Amino acid sequence: MTIFSKIIAGEIPCYKIAEDEKFFAFLDINPVQWGHTLVVPKKETDYIFDIEDKDIADMMIFAKKVAEGIKKAIPCRKVGMAVLGLEVPHAHIHLIPLTNEGDMDFKHKVEDPTPEKMAETAAAIAAMI
Repeated sequence: MTIFSKIIAGEIPCYKIAEDEKFFAFLDINPVQWGHTLVVPKKETDYIFDIEDKDIADMMIFAKKVAEGIKKAIPCRKVGMAVLGLEVPHAHIHLIPLTNEGDMDFKHKVEDPTPEKMAETAAAIAAMI
């Protein structure tokens, strides 16, 4: 069971943004920008392109709704998307608020993402979905 499956199951706490029967979205605990959100399928699949065609299409529609909520809640020009998937063997999409292209730099991390600010950010995004 991956760490993401444990989060989805409620075994590990998270800053939940949204959920439906197939997907789950929550804040990245090591955000590169405020509002950095992960979208994951509830079904464990390591590689995003191993997900069935219909499910990957549905995942993109779910991610679009989450991105729209992020854009409304977090001051940004656009919401960027990245699929890396090397650090956790569970397919996931990173949604990151962007003011400029440098905002997608995964070497950058938000300084001191306090639990209070993370909860506030998650609630603001969730309220916009």
